[in-house]
Amino acid sequence: MKGITNPIVPGWYADPEARTYEGKYWIYATRSFTEYTQQMNLDAFSSDDLINWDKHEAIIEMSDFPYIWRAVWAPTIIESKGKYYLVFASNDIQNNDEIGGLEIAVSDTPEGPFRGYLGKSLIDRFIHNAQPIDAHLFKDDDGSIYLYYGGWRHCNVAKMNEDMTGFVSFENGETFLSITPEGYVEGPCMIKKDGLYYLMWSLGDWVNGSYRVAYGVSDNPLGPFDNKGTVLERQEPIAEGPGHHGFLHIPEEDEWLIVYHRRIIGDTEAGNRMLCIDKMEIGDGEIKPIVMTNSW
Repeated sequence: MKGITNPIVPGWYADPEARTYEGKYWIYATRSFTEYTQQMNLDAFSSDDLINWDKHEAIIEMSDFPYIWRAVWAPTIIESKGKYYLVFASNDIQNNDEIGGLEIAVSDTPEGPFRGYLGKSLIDRFIHNAQPIDAHLFKDDDGSIYLYYGGWRHCNVAKMNEDMTGFVSFENGETFLSITPEGYVEGPCMIKKDGLYYLMWSLGDWVNGSYRVAYGVSDNPLGPFDNKGTVLERQEPIAEGPGHHGFLHIPEEDEWLIVYHRRIIGDTEAGNRMLCIDKMEIGDGEIKPIVMTNSW
């Protein structure tokens, strides 16, 4: 692989979700503004080599979501039965009386356009005190699709039904399980390797350099996930506030990459976040501390 330079694309972006679809690498991201009410669509990037990225602007058909008036952010995507399902947060709802939450859209292609799927929000209320934001879709080896999500220091997991219109109950009869690990703030991300489930999440405050990433490990997708420590944090002189990430696996080299956003040290403009990729060592129940780079 030729050298990767961080940030990987120009402009302010955040909350990347990374996937490999149709022989390409894909990153779905929040348009990052300090005044987040300007975040009224999402952009995607695709690449054959992780170096040269094509930009796909405004991938959601927002007219299908007439009730979204404030902001969209934090995308996650999964392929199921030949369709691509995009889940994202809307309106930054503060209580159950407000409209919005987590939305779901569908497309025949990874680049969209993603059209409204339900005519309403997928999750429109607080469950186990989790704000319905920051979703992460994870497909297990048996094809089961799990949705991890939650802000306000609470993390839930639910299992999607066959047609992705809602959820099925777990064995205990509950639909949403609280799996909040110690220190969790937001931004869950699930990785499975060698039969182990690695839940990663963001801590600190997204508006400043305190943002960082920790992880826990379980032999069950439902946890429990004890906090095994911080693996990505402020690193002088490179960057601060790294977090809300996704990942890529390159099977040919069995290489794992973390795709995340970070900030220039000392930049106090909350929206000034940029997309970066670095190497991640994961295995045997451990994620090693991640070294941020300007190029590698």
